[in-house]
Amino acid sequence: MTPTSVLSMKSSLRRPWAVVLAAGQSSRLERAGVGTRKQFLLWRGVPLFWHGVRVFAQIPDLYGVVVVFPAEELAVGEEWVRRLVDAERPGIPVLTAQGGALRQDSVRLGLAAVPRESEVVLIHDAARPFVRPALVTALVTTLVAALREKESSDVGDEAVVGVIPGLPVTDTVKQVSQGRVSATLDRAVLRAVQTPQVFDRAVLEEAHRRCLQEQWTVTDDASLVERLGRGVRVIPGDPDNIKITNPDDLNLLKESVEMSTSIPCVGFGYDVHRFGPGRPLKLGGVPFPGAPEIIAHSDGDVLLHALADALLGCLGKGDIGELFPDSDARFEGIDSAVLVSEVLELAQGEGLVLTHVDLTVVAQVPKVAPRREEIRRNVARLLGLDYSRVGVKASTEEGLGFTGAKQGIKAMAVVTAMRRLDSK
Repeated sequence: MTPTSVLSMKSSLRRPWAVVLAAGQSSRLERAGVGTRKQFLLWRGVPLFWHGVRVFAQIPDLYGVVVVFPAEELAVGEEWVRRLVDAERPGIPVLTAQGGALRQDSVRLGLAAVPRESEVVLIHDAARPFVRPALVTALVTTLVAALREKESSDVGDEAVVGVIPGLPVTDTVKQVSQGRVSATLDRAVLRAVQTPQVFDRAVLEEAHRRCLQEQWTVTDDASLVERLGRGVRVIPGDPDNIKITNPDDLNLLKESVEMSTSIPCVGFGYDVHRFGPGRPLKLGGVPFPGAPEIIAHSDGDVLLHALADALLGCLGKGDIGELFPDSDARFEGIDSAVLVSEVLELAQGEGLVLTHVDLTVVAQVPKVAPRREEIRRNVARLLGLDYSRVGVKASTEEGLGFTGAKQGIKAMAVVTAMRRLDSK
């Protein structure tokens, strides 16, 4: 995804919310002797459902998440959410709702918990913990563009009101009746569909009302919208966005599988900005009212700029000046969190898995210590990292140099990560 698409998305979104479905019974795993429902299985120290929340929290202008739990596990789910929100401060509200007997019931009840002002909703299965921000962003931007087209032209019910990810089918698929092949389907026109799926909220709610009234049974939300005769577009899915379904899938959650095919890498970033009439000072996305202003083309967040350069350093990709040049008017005043999100998507696409981030601010003014933990939590949320994996420090140069003379501010970042051996 290009920076242009991020900017257009940022100005066009219709207060989207996500619904994470964690209300399944995990019957296949239970029959195999796995006593914990898969949405509560731990991977990298947190339950599977939380990985989707982390990704949604990284999407600019996504307003919140509703996590739907089974009725008998609602109290357990609520306690998990409370503890994780307290620990990670995701930066968006995370609500909970009680699910129903069927998946479609849980979606309907989750939608009811989404604030009414939200016009766009994403539906995601908690059993897909490997979802990446790039896929979510592509889904939302595609739908927003389709809804704008619908408003500007008379396309009626043919308009696209939903977007879903799909993968080409590689196996030959047979239609079978009473144990005998009745047809061989053309796999060129088939797609294996994933979540998240994103919809015009009003249309999806109408589809679920009809589903309840007429007792439809479906396996995904796109099927409901299709039965209304409304348009659903398919975009390329992500082969790594695998659903944990069968006992063998649990092997995907073993850290040793990933680490054995990866190598460690380190990136270093450094950035400097002058004080002067310009933009309000922000560090790590946290504003510092009353601090000296920054002269900058973007919003001038020196700490996030250093972080972005350190991420690029892990990839050998130069610096953010090459990706987002100050000669390009599109990036004037842009939120540096958007730039970091762009670089993070690039890094994840090349097989980079962050392990730790260490950040240092060097300045005589402002005093960073009172806001240090806030910066730390904000950066952890932005990167989708556990709070314990982010370090933030501040130092002065005891009156020496340009920072000592209160002429500017600088920041340094060190990123450690693992990179897949089969990456580019």
